[in-house]
Amino acid sequence: MLTWESSVQELQGVGTHRSELLKKLGIMTLGDLLSHYPRGYIDLSSPCGIAEAPYDEVCAVLATVIRKSNEIRLHSGMKLYKVTAADDSGVLELTFFNTKYLVEKLEYDTPYLFYGRAEGSRNRRSMTTPLVYPADSGHPFMAVYPLTAGLTGGMISGLMKRALKLNLRLPEVLPETVRLPHHLIGIKEAVYSIHFPTSLEQLERARRRLIFEELFILAAGIGALKTHTKVCRAAAMQPHSLQPFYDALPFTLTDAQLRAIGDLVNDMQRTIPSNRLIQGDVGSGKTMVAAAGVYFAFLSGAQSAMMAPTELLARQHYEGLAPLCKKLGVKIELLTGSMTAAQKRAVYQRLSHGEVDFCVGTHALLSEGVEFRRLGLVVTDEQHRFGVAQRAALQMKGEHPHTLVMSATPIPRTLALMVYGELDISVIDELPPNRKPVKTYKISSSKRERAFGFIRQHLDRGLQAYIVCPLVEDGEENTGLQAASSYVVELGSSAFSGYTLGLLHGRMKAAEKEKIMAGFKNGEIQILVSTTVVEVGVDVPNAVIMMIENAERFGLSQLHQLRGRVGRGKEQSHCILVSDSRNPDTVSRLQMLCSSNDGFEIAEYDLRTRGPGNFLGHQQHGLPQLRIADLTEDLDLVRDAQAAATQLLSVDPMLEHPESASLRHAVEQLMGQVGERPN
Repeated sequence: MLTWESSVQELQGVGTHRSELLKKLGIMTLGDLLSHYPRGYIDLSSPCGIAEAPYDEVCAVLATVIRKSNEIRLHSGMKLYKVTAADDSGVLELTFFNTKYLVEKLEYDTPYLFYGRAEGSRNRRSMTTPLVYPADSGHPFMAVYPLTAGLTGGMISGLMKRALKLNLRLPEVLPETVRLPHHLIGIKEAVYSIHFPTSLEQLERARRRLIFEELFILAAGIGALKTHTKVCRAAAMQPHSLQPFYDALPFTLTDAQLRAIGDLVNDMQRTIPSNRLIQGDVGSGKTMVAAAGVYFAFLSGAQSAMMAPTELLARQHYEGLAPLCKKLGVKIELLTGSMTAAQKRAVYQRLSHGEVDFCVGTHALLSEGVEFRRLGLVVTDEQHRFGVAQRAALQMKGEHPHTLVMSATPIPRTLALMVYGELDISVIDELPPNRKPVKTYKISSSKRERAFGFIRQHLDRGLQAYIVCPLVEDGEENTGLQAASSYVVELGSSAFSGYTLGLLHGRMKAAEKEKIMAGFKNGEIQILVSTTVVEVGVDVPNAVIMMIENAERFGLSQLHQLRGRVGRGKEQSHCILVSDSRNPDTVSRLQMLCSSNDGFEIAEYDLRTRGPGNFLGHQQHGLPQLRIADLTEDLDLVRDAQAAATQLLSVDPMLEHPESASLRHAVEQLMGQVGERPN
């Protein structure tokens, strides 16, 4: 019998090739498929006549096909088709490219719904590459799904219909004692209605139910984690002077860094294991706060571990901290997956014997053979790249060690208290002196060639640049956005012919990504064309230009994070935002970034102005990726779900009661997700 956990390959029409494509979207089971929620809907419920179609807006127009032109071959090799449709109010000229099959299927004197951007005059309108639906499609709202190359929205929709016909027993996570008081529909009705709504009211009921459930699971998971931490006991460390640490530094720490160190050291002298987040802008000096904690643990006879998301970042931390550790007598080691078995065994032995005071590494720190003699402090860098379960796995290497997590993503404190529910927060809200702010400019695509010339001038001086795209491959979305994989080829044969370009995106294997980033850091690659996977990356002081295509597609906080990749050396750095958007709100947001380098000010503005689902970006918050809920847009439901979870945890704090079994399973699944996602 098929269940929520059954493989998606059990579904008719899903063979090996299609299952690999679905896997790119995170779909491996039937449950994954049904939880692949639409990112929007095409509204066909109220089509308009041709003359009433709002100018330069996307809409559905009901019109009858009256004429089709012959195929026109363009110089580019594309094939163009013209179709004329009409109604009592006017004429609609339709243009299609390379869609012979679609045009041939259109029948004369037959009404269709054409969905696209309406242009032209009042009684003679036009649309380019509109979507076409039968006039009586039976579905007033067509779901629009996140896609990848090789999969269309129609394919996903067809698979959804087949999966729903299987009549699977869907897991009901919300007990009736939670569901009924909050007027939430059942899970079966919600899942069907989210994919195939027949009215806005039905869609809203489904969204409300699914959003509440996701937030409830999250709140219950964080609450249970906090409860677990409070019942644990850590060995309190004795007070020690950190003056030798400060004397060993070749610079003076900022007041914000000193405050954060004070918070951490106070935590480490308590018997309750601390969970502290150090939140600060790129370059604010979070690593030095962690180093102070490591030294304090060393003075107390305890070991420390620091986990970074990639080998390059781990090596960067190791090489940066090794000279300081040597001065202070702290024995530091590096542990990564690429080391030989013999090298790893030697490190394991020194760790277990207490001969290593501080171990910097990657996920290799979680390996079965890693044992510490007395682990007192665990540090995770770039917090949002790790799932909660991974942080917990490293903590399990010791007897309830203190935990410090670092994040360069500025999040307003009001939101951070919700997002980092199980953590105390220290904010580093100032940058070290003498740091040159990055100069930021917004340009339209018409000035792109001029920007390329500006980049070439810097490359010719031996400097480097990033160019960031919103997509990995062409065809992921029918939007005309830049895709990194094709753009790198185009640039290498035109604007940057003769220069060395590299490609980086989240779908590459870890070793491949490491190799590309190492080549960029070593100067072998002059331009790195990438997706947002570089927003957390290796420190490359020689990279001084960050160019971001389709900048309107990113949240301000994410753009600020990307901008933080440059401005790390002595040279003046520049960030170029390319956008043709004329939307006043979008223009205002991008201009705000051009006028400010303060990550927290930008984050507050972004939270106030950005639309649903965009503020936190992809995995910006150290929590599992939410499929449908939005922590900024759904604030009322966040509060309701938190209150309901708190009430449940008051009687079942560790979710051990039999009636909490489904919820506990959902919590384990959500909280156990791996932090990094393809970009």
